[in-house]
Order: sequence, then structure tokens, then C-alpha cells
Amino acid sequence: MKQRKIPLRKCVACQEMMPKKELIRIVRTPEDAVLIDLTGKKSGRGAYLCGKVSCFKLAHKNKSLDRALKQHVKPEIYEQLAQDFIKVEDEFLAAKESAADDE
Repeated sequence: MKQRKIPLRKCVACQEMMPKKELIRIVRTPEDAVLIDLTGKKSGRGAYLCGKVSCFKLAHKNKSLDRALKQHVKPEIYEQLAQDFIKVEDEFLAAKESAADDE
């Protein structure tokens, strides 16, 4: 049986290529709202980050999210994303582990 191709994406902070399912998508919606998209299906321009808080902090420091989303991300949005990122991190890691168990 033919192997399925696994889509790869690059983390905007650490520049590491990983399978799309192992990354968290940050999306800029057509209404210019910036938020976390765990489904990976929301419309808008997306940027991918590893599931690590250190990568999120690096992306904030280097302004790599600003470049990837092609829009200046305001400091209050970064604060909101940081809070959301910490909440989502546990959920994301649990989903990643359950996916690994299924294989």
C-alpha cells in the first residue's frame, strides 16, 4: 500500500520543519482578528508555531509572527495570545499524544 504524504510546515520561531498536525496555527482572519486555530481550517492567513511556550516567546521577540501574518500584531493581542497559548498548550499536547497512540 502506498504511503500517504504528510504535509509539513515550518515553525516561524525556530524554523524547524514538522508535520502540520504537530504545530499550532495562528491565524489572521479576514476581519483582521488574530487568534489560535486548533482545527487548522479557519479562513485567513496562517502562521505555525511549535507547541512550546519558548517558541511563542521567541516569535514575539523576533516579530516573526508580524512578518508571517503580514500585519503588525499589537502588544495586547500578544498578551491575549500568550494566555490562550498556555491554556491551549495542555490540550494540544494531549491531542498530540492520543494521535501518537492511535498509530
